[in-house]
Amino acid sequence: MSEESLTTHINAANRFLEARRKADWEMLFAWLRGTSAELLPYEEVRQMLRANTGSERGLQDIPIAAIVGSVSRYTDFTRNFLPRQDQDRSRWVKVKVAMEEFQGLPPIEVYQIGQVYFVKDGNHRVSIAREMGATHIQAYVTEVQSKVPLTPEVRADDLILKAEYVDFLSRTHLDVLRPEASLSVTAPGMYAVLAEHIQVHRYYMGVESQRAISDDEAVTHWYDTVYQPVSEIIHRLELLAAFPGRTEADLYLWLTEHREHLRESLGWDIPASSAAVDLAEQFSPTPRHIITRMGEKLRELLTPNPLLSGPRPGTWRAARQHAERLFPRLLVALNGQESGWVALAQALEFARREGGQVYGLHVVHSEAHKETQAVITLESAFKQHCDAVGVPGALALEVGDVTAAIIARARWADLLVVSLDYPPGAGPFAKLQSGFRELILRAPIPVLAVPCPLFPLNRLLLAYDASPKSQEALFVTAYLASRWNVQVTVLTVNPDATAGQRTLDTALAALREYGVCADGICEPSAAPGAAIVVYLETIQADLVVMGGYAHNAMLEVVFGSAVNDVLRNRRAVLCCR
Repeated sequence: MSEESLTTHINAANRFLEARRKADWEMLFAWLRGTSAELLPYEEVRQMLRANTGSERGLQDIPIAAIVGSVSRYTDFTRNFLPRQDQDRSRWVKVKVAMEEFQGLPPIEVYQIGQVYFVKDGNHRVSIAREMGATHIQAYVTEVQSKVPLTPEVRADDLILKAEYVDFLSRTHLDVLRPEASLSVTAPGMYAVLAEHIQVHRYYMGVESQRAISDDEAVTHWYDTVYQPVSEIIHRLELLAAFPGRTEADLYLWLTEHREHLRESLGWDIPASSAAVDLAEQFSPTPRHIITRMGEKLRELLTPNPLLSGPRPGTWRAARQHAERLFPRLLVALNGQESGWVALAQALEFARREGGQVYGLHVVHSEAHKETQAVITLESAFKQHCDAVGVPGALALEVGDVTAAIIARARWADLLVVSLDYPPGAGPFAKLQSGFRELILRAPIPVLAVPCPLFPLNRLLLAYDASPKSQEALFVTAYLASRWNVQVTVLTVNPDATAGQRTLDTALAALREYGVCADGICEPSAAPGAAIVVYLETIQADLVVMGGYAHNAMLEVVFGSAVNDVLRNRRAVLCCR
């Protein structure tokens, strides 16, 4: 052997020793991370994926990074094709020398499944090519067909999921019936849950149509009418960004489970979109959601209830800016008295016009009170009221503080309807301790205060002062006027008549942009509450729409509140936030 050849062999042997050290480190780091650095065994993968040998694809340049396994030498190399066996030194060095001296080694032979490759012949050539920094290598390729193609990121742990997916597709034929479907999950056992969803859907299809439902019909109907609508919600609300690392099918299953949990705990059927928002708010691991949750907890701990306020003005409108209906879900608080039934009747009229539903809530002192005859009678009466007007309704019973229970439940509705039995008192402390005030201030939705008796909705008065909350009131007014054909009068109250007229003109112009023509009144007064009450009588309005409390609690005690003035006169008020 020449001196030059000897040097080449020594260098190759040293590179082998270095590669062996790297292999040991790769295996150790993988163990510490709880992952695998093993090559994938071709035959095991083929059987798990029910793959069949396909056609010869001839000689190609293939990416080395996409070679993830071997037919027979998968225990001899790491995932990065570093040598794991000391006894492999002679063979490795020989191939290394041959490749460096360009001795014309033949192309390797591989099987291809999806985007990955398994070495049939040429494992050492792949190892040395990677060691030399090559990105591609020539190979004779045989393509193997599989229902679930693999990608270069696949690991040994992923194969269980891939095998389950193959079994799921074999049972449902979803890849044939809906080729665009991609229902990958990240946890074992979830394909069995998806299959169960389809079978349950098939059962109810059969009950509804009174006939036998074929497997294929059940699969396609479930995918089109159950899965796809939820998929659209997931993408519209950007849940994939809120839950990094999760797939669409993961979130479908999680959202379905969360929605069922809400139904059981609340006693109401919550829309999928509302459940999706709640899922992100409660469980998203993103920094934004974590900070928001922490901020809410701190605010609740550090701020007394009378000083707490709900979401900032505009939040409710922003969530419904493009909604076809503003009030499809109404929450009505029932107290078992005549005033509560009036509030329910008003809520049912809103729901009838909106084509919506009513969530009823009755709060009792203890679990034992739920079983009393009075509560049983109330439940029966609630159902009778809903059935009489053909509006879907669901009544929930809650134990605890009435105001707190209503506020907690309000997040699941679009409008809160309450009887005006106990308006805020006139004294400073009575104002702060009023449960009604707390509802208007903290509920995340508009509050409709209903006096006795029941009122029609033919004409409304919009009290407008250009504040953020009165902008919300203008938005609601425009909706009611255009959708329900309600007459509108806009009232502005300002001791500066010129400034008041400018405010009025702004409101009227904004309504015209919504396609609503309204009358306008500018009252040069420093007492907006009293002016609102007067003009309610003057124009014979059925309802006043206005913003909720605009000042903080201390300023409200000092300067008073137009909202309190109107409520104490027992007028129908829709307070917007």
